[in-house]
Amino acid sequence: MLDLEKVTSGLLEKDRRYLWHHMASYGPGKEPLIVTGAQGSWITDSKGNRYLDAMSGLYCVNAGYGREELAKAAYEQLKALAYYPLTQSHLPAIKLAEKLNEWLEGEYVIFFSNSGSEANETAFKIARQFHQQNGEFGRFKFVSRYRAYHGNSMGALAATGQAQRKYKYEPLAAGFLHVQPPDSYRRPAGQTVEEFNLRCAQAIEDTILWEGAETVAAVIMEPVITGGGVIVPHQAYLDRVQEICRRHGVLLIIDEVICGFGRSGRKFGHQNFGLKPDIVTMAKGLTSGYLPLSATAVRRDIYEKFHDREAYSHFRHVNTFGGNPAACALAVKNLEIFERERLVERGRTLGERLAEEMAELAGHPMVGDIRSFGFLMGIELVADQATKEPAPLAEVNRIIGECKAQGLIIGKNGDTVAGFNNVLVLSPPLSATDEDLDFIVRTFKSVMKASAAAGTGVSS
Repeated sequence: MLDLEKVTSGLLEKDRRYLWHHMASYGPGKEPLIVTGAQGSWITDSKGNRYLDAMSGLYCVNAGYGREELAKAAYEQLKALAYYPLTQSHLPAIKLAEKLNEWLEGEYVIFFSNSGSEANETAFKIARQFHQQNGEFGRFKFVSRYRAYHGNSMGALAATGQAQRKYKYEPLAAGFLHVQPPDSYRRPAGQTVEEFNLRCAQAIEDTILWEGAETVAAVIMEPVITGGGVIVPHQAYLDRVQEICRRHGVLLIIDEVICGFGRSGRKFGHQNFGLKPDIVTMAKGLTSGYLPLSATAVRRDIYEKFHDREAYSHFRHVNTFGGNPAACALAVKNLEIFERERLVERGRTLGERLAEEMAELAGHPMVGDIRSFGFLMGIELVADQATKEPAPLAEVNRIIGECKAQGLIIGKNGDTVAGFNNVLVLSPPLSATDEDLDFIVRTFKSVMKASAAAGTGVSS
């Protein structure tokens, strides 16, 4: 019989020698999971252990693991046409662009890339060039929020409002400004949630005015700040931001990289708030993580400004692998599965049940706030409920480790803002079964109950 422990030991030795892990600190004794298979919501490691992946990989395996239908769609397309650049065209890209317009409920032109970072970089270039071609040559600045994440390339990282992600990589791209996020849990005493959110929206307008509206190209934001701690705004906030952008001629870029494709309980997160974005960026759930693909959807009237009226008026941006035929064919099939299995609606139902089941944790001495957006949840841990002092990182990591030891993979808002990496995150596949959800709730509550009993990390 195969000795899985011995095989894993050999693999870990090679892993330490050759592989540089994403977001991982370097040091002896690190032993990552070596994942060898997955089905539905569950992954299996090289030792034969199974874990429920309540993070959908990195917020992306929305349709669940092990979909042969998706693999076959890519395989058939690879046989027919494995590659051709979108300097010309191919059928899978046409089909997917048409389907995305249907999902967006608007009229958009689609530019394909490979990742969320690239989708946002594309959006920034489009926004700047659009204003140039309108004769507004001074509009080059972008406004985003602290705690938000928009990617790891130099422009997308500049838009990101997470100091720990930027440290030692600056200076980044110029022209990116940041304002206070609508973190209602930490609002000043005496303000209602709506009042506080309107104040945060006003900070965007104040920044536009202080910088000079004629210098601001766009505001970029997720409908809900996801990786920065699942910060859910009030409806009034997004209403006001959209109105501010329109009044000052500033484009509104909505980053749907995580919130899109059913995660929010709607096809796209911004649809929960009735927004009409000028540009929408997306990735992750577009293919349910099965192949790299992202998209930048641009309102048609903005696209029309890029006609060849003069030299350099076309969009001089190319992406070798963006819109790969196999990735596009797989994405079309992925969206067909979403519609056939009603995964958007399923995500909404699961999210409602998760919120109900977890509500009792509000009384836990370490839980400061529980925030939900569709089938996405952030649980903010604190050392003291009265002062809202964030829980120590060691305690956050301990709880994640305890969940893993019991077969549950959860996440956190890691390496974001110093002192505020204290939000546990759940983002399971939208295809999760009722039994999967039972396991998530039962396991997480068990770990939290044990933490309360031990009194670890909690002020008396």
